[in-house]
Amino acid sequence: MQRFYSNGKLLISGEYAVLDGAQSLALPTKFGQSLEVSVLDAPVLIWESFSCEKELWFQAELQLSKLKQLSLEPKLAILQKILMAAQELNPSFLNDEQGAFVQTFLTFPNEWGLGTSSTLINNIATWAKVDAFTLLKKSFGGSGYDIACAQNDTPVLYQIKNNKPVVEAVLFCPNFLDQIYFVYLNQKQDSKEGIQLYKNTEGDKEQFCAKISALTAKIVKTNSLLEFEKLLKEHEQLTGGFLNIVPVQEQLFQDYPGAIKSLGAWGGDFMLVTGTEDSVNYFRERGFETIIPYRDMIL
Repeated sequence: MQRFYSNGKLLISGEYAVLDGAQSLALPTKFGQSLEVSVLDAPVLIWESFSCEKELWFQAELQLSKLKQLSLEPKLAILQKILMAAQELNPSFLNDEQGAFVQTFLTFPNEWGLGTSSTLINNIATWAKVDAFTLLKKSFGGSGYDIACAQNDTPVLYQIKNNKPVVEAVLFCPNFLDQIYFVYLNQKQDSKEGIQLYKNTEGDKEQFCAKISALTAKIVKTNSLLEFEKLLKEHEQLTGGFLNIVPVQEQLFQDYPGAIKSLGAWGGDFMLVTGTEDSVNYFRERGFETIIPYRDMIL
């Protein structure tokens, strides 16, 4: 049996702008997804996907000869597209008399938005011996920062240069890590919708990306909580102004004393907040029960 594992992800700076070359800070999480493959003597693919609670949430059986006949079942069709893209990159992949029994295991709830798709794509790419960034481009699309997180066990600076991913491991260990928390907003955000909103936004994206890159550099280097909070708020104002969206702190949490920053596509998933163990009870009192300290979330 072969086993592959990929880290989940959180994008701390550069949401949206990362698509157009802004340098962004991305953090791999302690949560992720594994993929286990056993060889079958028949040309058939049996697939089982399990949640973090070990519950079977997706199951499929497919003759390899019918892999390219897209199913009407949405989840299976998505899987087929990823596997076909992998075959395109490596024609010998899943293309003989042997089949495969595959099981995937998430270590986080599907709805958290930590990379259910990106961890799957990276695992399949490793299994198929193809480049994960290319496989992402041929299947789901996106900037690729999530693939960088899947493959790295340290924070990374991520940037697209000349249409190629540039990944730089970086030390991000300010003395206020214990005052950083991640709060789940109780709803999953469709990143494809967020990306489309950004693509449809008119404005000087080159200037926008340059400003985001400058903020990223400052966020990585600062050792002052006050400056960190100031930079997060500046990032929120800049992004909100560009997209014509009111930042989440202004929308929902105006009276919270610390800083709040949306992560990834705005409107759902996790947000980063600064504060203390006592002050983040503010969110619990408002029904947001999933609050994870930085050191429990990030590798």
